[in-house]
Amino acid sequence: MSYKIDLIDGILTFTIDREEKRNAVNDEVMNGFKEVVTYINENNDVRFLIITGAGDKAFCSGGDLSEFHKLRTEQEAFGMLSKMGKILYEISTLPVPTIALINGTAVGGGCEIATACDFRLVAKDAKCGFIQGTLGITSGWGGGTYLIESGLKQDFALKMLVDSCTYDSDKLYEIGWATRVFDRPKEQAIEEFISNMKKVHPDVHHAYKEMKLRSWREKNMFGRVMEEIKLCAKLWESDAHIQAVNRFLNKSNN
Repeated sequence: MSYKIDLIDGILTFTIDREEKRNAVNDEVMNGFKEVVTYINENNDVRFLIITGAGDKAFCSGGDLSEFHKLRTEQEAFGMLSKMGKILYEISTLPVPTIALINGTAVGGGCEIATACDFRLVAKDAKCGFIQGTLGITSGWGGGTYLIESGLKQDFALKMLVDSCTYDSDKLYEIGWATRVFDRPKEQAIEEFISNMKKVHPDVHHAYKEMKLRSWREKNMFGRVMEEIKLCAKLWESDAHIQAVNRFLNKSNN
């Protein structure tokens, strides 16, 4: 199994469990996310959703290129991108607080997953970034839209995207992407972070999330996410992307 789901005292933790692949997302992980979304929407025993990765090296390295490199055309790419993009939108619009517990490197799609969450707790030695540009594509799961809407300081939302590099945890906190930086065990970090939230009735959390989601609906967030995905799909079949992926896979196999 490529993921683990644990529900303890109202805290549902989804762990991408592909440590040997730097917790890259494949179809099974996507289906796991979908399972979590369905469960939370159909049950009222979840107060918080925590997303994290196995081990201490990587939160998520994005889509698994060793699997998705087989997608060559714009149409093929759109199928995969829109599947995860829709799932990520469902995660971002859940009625409960969502927290990315970033235990290690979060790049590409991993950064998109984290950005779609309400809060981001980042390990001190973790590096995160929207590196999609180095592969000749844009963010393709909606993460660019969530980032631009997140209200980062100054022009850093756009700069994170166009830099296409990783930032260290101190810089991520400085610009407002990281909610908190931690250097203790991640279980302790999350417990401390939600300690006050746990004292508040879940209906209050739902009401505040609805305020956020109402604003998103007025701004046509879903439509904007889908336009982002379409742009990425067009770039996916470009020579620049195909060549970059081939270089990456050849490097990984050597």
